[in-house]
Amino acid sequence: MTRYKVKDPELTRRRFINVATGATATVGVMSLLGTLGGAHPMFRMTEDKKPPMEGDILVHADPAKEGTPITVADLGTTLVQAWPMGTDAEGNKIIRKGEPNNLLAVYKFAAGELSGEANVEATIDGQVVAYSDICTHAGCPVPDAKDGNGMFCPCHSGQYAPKQGGIVVGGPPPHKLAQLPIVAEGDNVKVAGFFLTPPYPYTDEATWEATKEAAKGA
Repeated sequence: MTRYKVKDPELTRRRFINVATGATATVGVMSLLGTLGGAHPMFRMTEDKKPPMEGDILVHADPAKEGTPITVADLGTTLVQAWPMGTDAEGNKIIRKGEPNNLLAVYKFAAGELSGEANVEATIDGQVVAYSDICTHAGCPVPDAKDGNGMFCPCHSGQYAPKQGGIVVGGPPPHKLAQLPIVAEGDNVKVAGFFLTPPYPYTDEATWEATKEAAKGA
């Protein structure tokens, strides 16, 4: 009696086909999900998913302080992450974190330090500036660089210069960080309008304009 089993070629062929079909289906599903994700289709524009809107107040995104209004005194050359907080039709406060890409980066620099592509008119006293805190390359949040030199994305090493308008100074990001116009309201920081350029994940002005119109009409 032989110690080895003779493989049935039909079973082997059938097993191969099943494995191949399963792999193809998996690749197909992943490809579809990637396509849908990249397309960023227009979703139902609920209050928590709207982009930062004029009149919103910036609040802390840090879980320990989340929802607490940011004051100018809270700010400095170290990045403070923020969410925009608005109100719904009934006057209820809504933090717009239903869209993760609404995460913001807020700084306060010394007078005269903002330069380059920074729109000083969209800042508070030429010192407090707010940007999208989402990398324009692949959508990762961007913290301060560990060496204190600008902002450094940990996902693919994108580098930005917040003192120069959030321009790209290293790595693969295709665009600078979008600047958000802000004004002071007492001690608080208030949104003065939409992002000045399309934030991530928008890659063109037309789609961004359509999103702004949808937000205003919702």
